[in-house]
Amino acid sequence: MDNLEEIRKVRIQKLENLKKAGMNPFTANVSFTHTNAEAIDGFKKLAGKPDKEGVVQKGKEITLVGRVRSLRGHGGSTFCHIEDGYAKIQLYLKKDLISDANYDLFINNIDLGDFIEAKGKLFLTQKGEQTLQVLNWRILTKSIMPIPSEWYGLEDTEEKLRKRYLDILTNPEIKEMFVKKSRFWQTMRSFLIEKGFMEVETPVLENTTGGAEARPFITHHNALDLDVYLRISDELWLKRLIVAGYPKVFEIGRIFRNEGMDAEHLQDYTQMEFYWAFADYNDGMKLIEEMYKKIAKEVYGKTKFEIKGFSVDFAKKWEIYDYVETIKKMTDIDVLNSDLKTIENKLNELKVDYDKKGFNVTRAIDGLWKYCRKDIAGPGFLINVPVTMEPLAKRMEKDNNLVERFQVILAGSELGKGFSELNDPIDQLGRFNDQQKLREGGDEEAQMTDNDFVEALEYGMPPTCGFGVSERLFAFLEGKPIRETVIFPLMRPKK
Repeated sequence: MDNLEEIRKVRIQKLENLKKAGMNPFTANVSFTHTNAEAIDGFKKLAGKPDKEGVVQKGKEITLVGRVRSLRGHGGSTFCHIEDGYAKIQLYLKKDLISDANYDLFINNIDLGDFIEAKGKLFLTQKGEQTLQVLNWRILTKSIMPIPSEWYGLEDTEEKLRKRYLDILTNPEIKEMFVKKSRFWQTMRSFLIEKGFMEVETPVLENTTGGAEARPFITHHNALDLDVYLRISDELWLKRLIVAGYPKVFEIGRIFRNEGMDAEHLQDYTQMEFYWAFADYNDGMKLIEEMYKKIAKEVYGKTKFEIKGFSVDFAKKWEIYDYVETIKKMTDIDVLNSDLKTIENKLNELKVDYDKKGFNVTRAIDGLWKYCRKDIAGPGFLINVPVTMEPLAKRMEKDNNLVERFQVILAGSELGKGFSELNDPIDQLGRFNDQQKLREGGDEEAQMTDNDFVEALEYGMPPTCGFGVSERLFAFLEGKPIRETVIFPLMRPKK
């Protein structure tokens, strides 16, 4: 029987059979004594031995629970495996131990995917497998739909992402990936807390959005009858907390950017940002190198990775890349002394695609850099960026045309950005005004003027280093498109 609807009908009938036998197929009450992992780890202390009739003697009676993942009948006995989220263990049901009626009820009505509770004693089979000899059992949850491996499996990528719960259930590699992702964020969080940073939460809905160059999402706040933006960064809020007197703050939260989707970018994703008073971008680079190495070792147990055709070793000495010099070396363009037309001609010569809407010098220079970065393996830091590229970073004292910004370069891409924060309110307002002119010229990603933030700076913000990195770093370490490393990515509704 391979028709899914027919399988569903049969399972619903089995559900009714269980009810008639006095079992609740969707019970709320569960009474297990051990997880499967605890039963396996404590096997020597818990287990007994079968006598001549095959009945386990001595040993401790325990109760386990889990989803049925395999079923094999052998006349008057049945073997099955159950999984509880911690481990998988084998069960052995013998007809003359649990009564004919209970045994027949099991073999005729229990399917792969059902959750059951089983009471019995542990023993070691002749094949050496740790097994629970079942003395009693009951249904916990009856699965009406068969898990994919029973009928056709999840082969289509879109279907896997749409029904991620099945992808995780049937694919141990995917399940482990999300365990690693949890460890990825926890390692970062623990690292920062150990360094004295305080974790905070800042607003997601904003009147003015800022802290990055991106097109925002707009929604409506009904209670206030007000259109608001979903944040594109939490930078300006966190810097207000530095003004407020907190020396070290960070946030791990969702960011929303209404822009293009590709293998490296999503519109909603998780990002970490920190701000560190009385520190500059040199301090930031030292801290970030240490943090990235710690993530590599604790999450993956290694420092060497193969990423997008690059060999990357976090343990080696990190390189320093000069923004202006790198572009000049690879394109013959001096971005500090070239006009828009010259840069645009070079982009066309290099066959670099760019959006002509709102096109300006900032976007043109960024296009050149993106062309250059694709051949840089890293790990390293990109520094000495023109002031036009970063409206929130402090100018370099030795050259006011450049800012104290650094970006982590890995496998031809940027995976984290930080800088010595601009704390001069007059300079900040001037740069916001420059950004506003770009917006008026059609650049929807240019930053908005945030007068409230400028006012906060007027009360005084100490020298500060800030840094942000998104879950794109995790996707790179996994060697997967970012959408595949998100548990539940946004999908178009099925037609």
